This record gives sequence, structure tokens and C-alpha cells, in this order.
Amino acid sequence: MQTNDSLPIDGQGLEVLEARLNEDLEVLCYPGKDWVPPRDGVTDVVIIGGGMCGLVAWLNLTRGGIRNIRVLDRNPEGLEGPWLNYARMLTLRSPKTLTGPAGGHGMLTFQAWFRAQFGTTAWHALDKIPRPQWMDYLRWYRKALNVPVENGVSVDRVEPAEGDMLRLTLSTGEVVTCRKLVFATGRDGTGGPNIPAFAQGLDRRFWAHSADDIDFAALKGKRVGVIGVGASAVDNAAEALEHGAAEVRHLIRRKEMPTVNKMMGIGSYGFTAGYAELPDEWRWRFMRYSLATQTPAPHGSTLRVSKHDNAHFHFGKGTERITQHGDEIEIHFTDGTSYVCDFVILGTGFVIDPMARTEFGETAAQILLWKDVYTPPADEQHHDLGNFPYLNPDFSFREREEGAAPWLSHVYCFNYGSSASTGKVSGDIPGISDGASWLARSMAARLYAEDVDQHWQAMLDYETPELDGSEWTASELPETKLKTTKEKVA
Repeated sequence: MQTNDSLPIDGQGLEVLEARLNEDLEVLCYPGKDWVPPRDGVTDVVIIGGGMCGLVAWLNLTRGGIRNIRVLDRNPEGLEGPWLNYARMLTLRSPKTLTGPAGGHGMLTFQAWFRAQFGTTAWHALDKIPRPQWMDYLRWYRKALNVPVENGVSVDRVEPAEGDMLRLTLSTGEVVTCRKLVFATGRDGTGGPNIPAFAQGLDRRFWAHSADDIDFAALKGKRVGVIGVGASAVDNAAEALEHGAAEVRHLIRRKEMPTVNKMMGIGSYGFTAGYAELPDEWRWRFMRYSLATQTPAPHGSTLRVSKHDNAHFHFGKGTERITQHGDEIEIHFTDGTSYVCDFVILGTGFVIDPMARTEFGETAAQILLWKDVYTPPADEQHHDLGNFPYLNPDFSFREREEGAAPWLSHVYCFNYGSSASTGKVSGDIPGISDGASWLARSMAARLYAEDVDQHWQAMLDYETPELDGSEWTASELPETKLKTTKEKVA
């Protein structure tokens, strides 16, 4: 796609863009041929999550002819994913030119959506994508493709059903039988918010996790401690400052500020395609180093905090415990010092813990984890990384004990939890389309193999002729004789 000159869609409006998109899809024969044999009362695929991951998964599955799909999301329509919930950055970190969930369709990119509405000049003037505008784009994406997301619906229970099926109990009380289940549940999709032990038991009026619905207006005039200095910690600190907090102090365990995004430095199609093929020791080494060095908060987000005179960064302040004293709390650090404040925000990220996914019940204990498979060298230990699920190459879960829960292989982890096994292709904007294409191809292969007897019979039964007999005329072959030696010489 051009980036310097105007495009035919620039300033033409979304109706024109959608017409172009539909033309492109039509000549590409989208959606693909419906080839999966139907089963009475069975949904072929259920996708949990109608945010970016769920939408692009649906696009790629339908492009491959898998059409009997339901997409469920617990949030109200237009509020899927983190963008208007707990995400609080002003802009996305990703460059505006990334194609994201477009799945190879130029007219489905954020760039096309933006330029169709605002034109060439506005596009060149745009630096980073404003977070709310990214959600506006995803809403349009859903509308333009007519993705049938069912909002206000969650999956409460996943169990095996007869015939290699899955039985899903929904929050509505409906019971669904399906063949494949995709967890397209984002950053906390295989666990939940990381609540350190020092916060457990503390009165809830004194603290919140960065993923919580925080009443920032109530922090006006308050002393606020923010534990951590990652992107979510910094964004929440900025919100508190902008809502009039008396002071905000980042309490940082590390001795120095993380400044280098190591994964960005090696991002390439080779890494996207090759990471999952690497031996365990190399996959562990890459991911552990990324986690250990920590992705820094974006430049703009950090300046958003530091421009306030009442913002402070304190390093070497590992939190040991928090005590309550009337209407104040005291945060005690491992170096023997402490800080008294009115409220603390935990910018402690998310924990990967399949046991936290109540949908699986007791079977969650049967999900194979990295720590069950790989023992790293002494200098490469990492507790959290060991809790990531050790997935099959197609994103599906594996059972810890053979035969204990084989149905787990019909459940796909298309969220952050897959990153240790497959790389950054199931949540991050740069690789999401590659991951969705990979997921769809792998699932199509399994569905075909599972129905191979029906496909074989369909081949035997197929009798539609391409020739009707009018294309040729049969004739007698005339009798001929071999030439004699004399005749050949002559």
C-alpha cells in the first residue's frame, strides 16, 4: 500500500471503503466453500471472545470454508477487549502502518479505515493511533464483515461430550455441543490479574489492580503508590495524576528503568514463522529473556507521568508487605524503608495460571505446562514462564497424563497464554493475522481428518460429468502393418 501519496479511497467515506472491501472479498471467493459435513445439533467451532483475536480468527476460519461458528463475548456490544475497559494508554504502542487483523485485505486495515474518513493530510499528520480510535476501527471491522458476535454471553463450563465433542454451559443457561473451542480471550485469557501475596487480605478500599474499574476521581487529593513501572502501571499513574492526585509514587523493584523493547528488535516474518519450530531450549531462552528484561512503558506514556511535578520514580523498592493504619496504609519495602499513602495501584500485570480458568473445573490440573516438560539451566530459571501451557503446534492444549483428558486437544489457546509455545501471534497486533491464518489452517486439517470417511464417500458418490458425450466421436481404428526391411530402405 502506498504511504506517501493519496489513495483513491482517501476522504471518500466508509461506504466507499466497504464497497471496495466487498469487491475484493468477492473476487477472492470469500467466504470459502462450505465443506464441513454438518452434524445435527452440533456447532463446529465456538470462539470465546469477540475482540481483535476473536474477530480475526472468525475471518480466517470462514475464509477457509468453516462457517458453522458462534462467537461469544461477555461484554456489551462495542466494549469487547481491553480498549475501553482497563486499557488506559492514550495511544497504541504499535506503529500506525501495521496491518494488524486485516488478514491480508488492504481495505480492512486501520490505515484504509482512517484514510477513507479523514484523508491524506490527516494520515500523514497522525503519529500513534489513539486507543479509543482503535476500538472504533474494531467496531467497524465487525460491522463491515458482519461478524455474528453474541454479546453478554460467557462460557461457564467446558466438559467432554460423547463422540469427541465438547459440552459448553453458557451463562444464559444454554448448553452447546461443539467440535472445537477457541479461547480468544486476550491478555488474561489463561489466568487473570496478578495479585501479589502482600495485597491479599488488605481492605479493598485501599487498593486496585490496573485491570480493575478504578474510580480515579475519588483519588483527587490522595497520595497514591503505584507498584511497578510497566505500561499498565505507567498509564494508571498518569490517570491518577490527571484526576488530581496529590502525589503519585512509582514503587519499582528493579534497580533501573527498563528502556529497551527486546522483542521489537528482533521482530520479523522469520521470527513469526520460525519461533514455534525451535527446540524447547531456544523458545524458553527467547521468552525468558524478554520477560526478564521487561518491555518498557512507551516513551509518550512515561512522559505523560513525568511531566507532573508531583510524580516520582523510586527504584530498588521491592514490596514486602502492606499494613493498614486507620485510613492510611503503609507499604513496607525489602530494603527496610516504607511509604505511607492513601491508595495503592498494582501495576503487576497478569499471571498465567490455567487453574484459574474455572471453565475447565478440575480438568485444569491436567493441562500440560512448560514446567512439566522443560527444565531450564540454573541461570535461566523463571517461575512464571514455567506456568505457561505447553501447547500442540496448532494452539491446542495437551494433557499432562496420557488418557486423562484427551478432549483438551479440541480446545485452542489463541491468546497470550500461547506465546511461550507459538510466539507473539495470538494477541499482539503485529503478528495476529499470521496467527489466525495458522490457527484456521490447522483446525481445517483436523476437521477434515476427523471426517475423512465422509469425504472419501463423497468422492465415490460424485457423479457430475464434465463431458456429456457431444465433445467427441468414436471411430474404428484402421488396421495397419509393420513395414518390411525393403520398404524401410526404399
